[in-house]
Amino acid sequence: MEPTPIFASPAPSLPPEPSAAVSAQGAVPVCPQCHLPVRPEYYFCPNCGANLRVPPLSTSPLTQILIYLFSAVLPWIAYLAITKWPGVKYIRSGDPQARAIGWIALIVLVVSSVIAFWLTFAWINDQLTAALNQVGGVNAGLGSF
Repeated sequence: MEPTPIFASPAPSLPPEPSAAVSAQGAVPVCPQCHLPVRPEYYFCPNCGANLRVPPLSTSPLTQILIYLFSAVLPWIAYLAITKWPGVKYIRSGDPQARAIGWIALIVLVVSSVIAFWLTFAWINDQLTAALNQVGGVNAGLGSF
């Protein structure tokens, strides 16, 4: 009679996700920061809050409209919210649809920036012209005394 092995060979499993480590048993994913077991569907560790995997970017029509509107308005608020502009993460996404949304948002941002700068320079030119005409009129009026 042969002795039964205590440890059976592990069953083949899928490769782990890049950011979530797998425990020594090979079945339960563990947090790469605190090394506690987590569920495979978790995006964040419930213990330490570490990012386990990146959630997919939304490509819904409402999200697209909001991104494009933000891209169009951003130059008009003098780039004060540039760190909140989502176009970069959409351009860098692996999803082709999200990447297309990012490129369209970038094009909208560039076109809106060109329009904003052109209108600003036109307004400044008009103001300077009006100021110079007013100064010229004052000097001409003083010379008639």
